[in-house]
Amino acid sequence: MPHERFQFTGEGGHQLAAALDTPDGAVQAYALFAHCFTCGKDVLAAKRIATALAAKGIAVLRFDFTGLGASEGEFANSTFSSNVADLVRAADHLRETRAAPALLIGHSLGGAAILAAAARIPEAKAVVTIAAPSDPAHVTHLFKDRIEEIRTQGKVEVQLAGRPFHIKREFLDDVAEHNLMAQVARLHKALLIMQSPTDDTVGIDNATSIFVAAKHPKSFVSLAGSDHLLSGKRDAAYVADVIAAWAERYVEPIMASQPASDVPYDVVVRETRNSKFQQTVTAGLHQMLADEPVAAGGQDSGPAPYDFVLAGLGACTSMTMRMYADRKSLPLDRVTVALKHSKIHAKDCAECETREGMLDQIERVISIEGALDADQRQRLMEIADKCPVHRTLQSEIRIVTKAAD
Repeated sequence: MPHERFQFTGEGGHQLAAALDTPDGAVQAYALFAHCFTCGKDVLAAKRIATALAAKGIAVLRFDFTGLGASEGEFANSTFSSNVADLVRAADHLRETRAAPALLIGHSLGGAAILAAAARIPEAKAVVTIAAPSDPAHVTHLFKDRIEEIRTQGKVEVQLAGRPFHIKREFLDDVAEHNLMAQVARLHKALLIMQSPTDDTVGIDNATSIFVAAKHPKSFVSLAGSDHLLSGKRDAAYVADVIAAWAERYVEPIMASQPASDVPYDVVVRETRNSKFQQTVTAGLHQMLADEPVAAGGQDSGPAPYDFVLAGLGACTSMTMRMYADRKSLPLDRVTVALKHSKIHAKDCAECETREGMLDQIERVISIEGALDADQRQRLMEIADKCPVHRTLQSEIRIVTKAAD
């Protein structure tokens, strides 16, 4: 799957490291993934779920919260509220550069953060939590024997998953202030709750509380046999399969990938780097692949460049004939245009101005169906030559090329 790494500015002004996993073909939807407490975007569960969803057409943005992984800032200065704010910033970045996330996914404390952020991401239609606590303060049980010390000293180093982290009094105060269940009750989005009944980090009673607080549509899926971190590869794959199937009911598919430039271009072509020649071609809300045949070193995963030229001429020809027939009330049932591109010697073209070298030749065969007389058919064939793309290809064309800023 194509994989892009970049940075965006978090709520605190720090640069946050992000990764976007995209499908080989058209993007059906964008998702935002929030990782577990102290984990990071590259934790196995996040990577596996993102890759599996991308294979099903869902592009997934995951990033390191402030002070974690490759992101700037100090973890000690982060709070649950700052994580929520960073999620909103991540959604803003997707909205500005691609399309806003329609699907929100959160694992463990990231699931609680996703629930808290959902109301601030209006385009999101569906929310998924995986082993999420019903109260952000639940995370404090990981260092419960140090809580009084943290409150007394203001800042204490604790061991979490074998690594040292500094926890401040402000973190404790912040998680205590959140009434997450009230936010769940006002969610107004489809909700999927996924939880293992044998999770010894976040008990299944948390999933029960979230499910009871939420309004319909809501669903619960048991992750029987999995651990809290979904360390089993099959568990992560199962989670992705269920999310993709469930989201189809609530998320409208898109075929958009907006250019990062501020200038609105009609068509954007971008390498996927999945093979030697493969490109994504984005035209407004439509996205397709371009490639070369296998014989030319490609994978034949999409039309070749000249195929797009022929397709443009053929579509324009048919549309122009249709508009004329409708305006004149002609009984035209269907137009079919077959096209072929080749190179010919200039000397073999009696009507061409160029007399030396090679010329491009496009053969266009038009089939007209309908109860039309000879004069009507002849007029439609004349109209075919008035197609705007036809005129463009036969006129002088100025192509202005410049480097992007």
